[in-house]
Amino acid sequence: MIADVEEEAQKIIASLLDHPAWSHPMIASFLHRSVYAMFSCPDPFVQIKASSDAESFAVAMKVKDRLHTFSDFVLASVIANTFDYAVEGHDVTTDFYAFFEENFAKGLDIDHTDEILACSDRIVYFTDNCGEIVFDYLLLQYLKNRGAHLTVVVRDAPILNDATLQEAEALGIADVCDRVIGSGAGTEHGIRFDLLPPVVLDALDNCTLVIAKGMANYESLREFSGLPPIAYLLSAKCLPIAEELHVSRGAKIALLRKKTGF
Repeated sequence: MIADVEEEAQKIIASLLDHPAWSHPMIASFLHRSVYAMFSCPDPFVQIKASSDAESFAVAMKVKDRLHTFSDFVLASVIANTFDYAVEGHDVTTDFYAFFEENFAKGLDIDHTDEILACSDRIVYFTDNCGEIVFDYLLLQYLKNRGAHLTVVVRDAPILNDATLQEAEALGIADVCDRVIGSGAGTEHGIRFDLLPPVVLDALDNCTLVIAKGMANYESLREFSGLPPIAYLLSAKCLPIAEELHVSRGAKIALLRKKTGF
């Protein structure tokens, strides 16, 4: 069965050469939807997501009293971006507490947190992975306590180990923001503007800052112009993204782009 799926996946990848305008997240999403259908499994990462949340929650309880500044909370949420099971050459740590301690001591490799905080009045926040979303909760709570208006956008159907509305609701994200909304795209990696619900599009028109977590959201947004300032919060887990951002692989990044698009 696995060999048949791998063969079919290779055929799908070859067929996607006919869609040169598709972004990497769009290609990955199509491939995952096709493979999930072959396995008749809508959420093959469900156990991994639960264990990531549990491990991240345990570490969050140990370290949260040491998080004081905006930069602290951003760094913690970026470190948790390591919970990513779909990047070639990237291994998710088996000891997240040790990984957290080591990387928290190093700090951010790109640190625009002062400029980001200055824009943080009305925020549209695009989440990424389970495990990571535990530390997103703490960051959102910090921003809410400062008076920010928060619209949080979460995948509304499973893909990879990305957090869905179900997982966000179970974690209590709604308690620390003004609204939690599905992306409208179903089993889709990254952000699809053509599928975003009108309420999200309206929030984007009226926000002072977009926060985009992770590489897929970065890849989805980087080509667009005419958007509000975007804070990209991510770990550069793959070499092409690292090279594009002029950092070493694994760098922890809080990058503000005031003029969107290249």
